[in-house]
Amino acid sequence: MFTGVWAAAFTRPVDARRTRRRHRCHRRRRRATVRPWRPFPTRRQATVSSHRSDMSLTKPVPLPRSAYRHFLPITTRWMDNDVYGHVNNVVYYSYFDTVVNEYLIRRGALDVERGETIGLVVETQCNYFAPLVFPQCVEAGLRVARLGSSSVRYEIGLFAHGEASAAAQGHFVHVYVDRATRRPVPLPEPLRAALAPLVAQAA
Repeated sequence: MFTGVWAAAFTRPVDARRTRRRHRCHRRRRRATVRPWRPFPTRRQATVSSHRSDMSLTKPVPLPRSAYRHFLPITTRWMDNDVYGHVNNVVYYSYFDTVVNEYLIRRGALDVERGETIGLVVETQCNYFAPLVFPQCVEAGLRVARLGSSSVRYEIGLFAHGEASAAAQGHFVHVYVDRATRRPVPLPEPLRAALAPLVAQAA
């Protein structure tokens, strides 16, 4: 604490009005910047929310038999069952493969040994609605949803014998390539002609 001459040198008169004005401005600024606190969602919460939104928008519906153009009966095998007493989920894809290639081979559109053009799977997916079991006859329905310049989207429905709605349905996307170079090529005319009757009408 300064006294005497030094106190006079270091002490300035206080302007009360300026001090009050400064305090009011400070309080105003503080009030303007106060925001309610909201926690950021964790990565897991954001992912779950996104998945729920996607599922609600794309919930699949089993299609009727009339949606398909070709059918092949497939008998389930003992080895198809898993420990839960129904056909294991991975086996459904072998049924998909079976009906697609059976159709192509019978119509002369696929030569698995010497054909210059082969189809490679680039996408596959399946939705499950009801279990299939052994012993049971499965009727595999086939249609073509898209016939492109070098690719085909095959859609398959698996029906328990006599049932009106699919127990499972899914798709394969095949890109057709040169056997030697593995580069995409236009669909051969025999293949395009064989698939034309399977093309589903746009909804």
